[in-house]
Amino acid sequence: MLKHVGRLKTNQRKLVVAYRTVPGESDQCVCVTTENLEAADHDSLISLVESNAAQSANELAEVMARTQLSDGSNMLARFHTTGKMVKFNTSDVEMTPDNKTVVSLDELNKIIADQKGVSIDDLALKDPRAEVSDAPKTATEPAKTPPAQPIADDATTNLTAPQDGVLSDEQIASGYRSQADRLFKEAKKLREQAEELAPTKKKKVANESA
Repeated sequence: MLKHVGRLKTNQRKLVVAYRTVPGESDQCVCVTTENLEAADHDSLISLVESNAAQSANELAEVMARTQLSDGSNMLARFHTTGKMVKFNTSDVEMTPDNKTVVSLDELNKIIADQKGVSIDDLALKDPRAEVSDAPKTATEPAKTPPAQPIADDATTNLTAPQDGVLSDEQIASGYRSQADRLFKEAKKLREQAEELAPTKKKKVANESA
């Protein structure tokens, strides 16, 4: 059984479901049509879908928001800005977790909502990173303090998905600026600690004067 994979009912085009439903539009979903991806991006997305992190997540966008593509860019952000994130009616998408199972996405959302005792609207993901708890962590990472990471990997931290379920260019840019500020402060603090441990030795200028 593989979560997040499906196809369009009309033409059987394969797709990966990033958001099963979006805020304010419970009959809409946001998907990535895999046939439109470049080979490297396609491989990165499929590898992510098959990972334990993705299979444990309620929505794939949770993990896409903190995953890098082969060129170092953020997967969720780049797929959004390059038009790879496409909105469909949930009734037009069917999930195919294995070769024998096919279920319409609108029916799946209803089943999940009934099991949780909530409405379908309540299933919408408000923050694409809110429930990601099993992404890779460094061995030296403190228990509750996330390590400094490249801007491309962490620029969408704490961003809230807008009504259409995807991040705007302004939100992504804001994330980049916040990340840059944080990294600058961390670098300054580390340099001060390094100076305390081993102060920088100033080079003596030979033959300063005749």
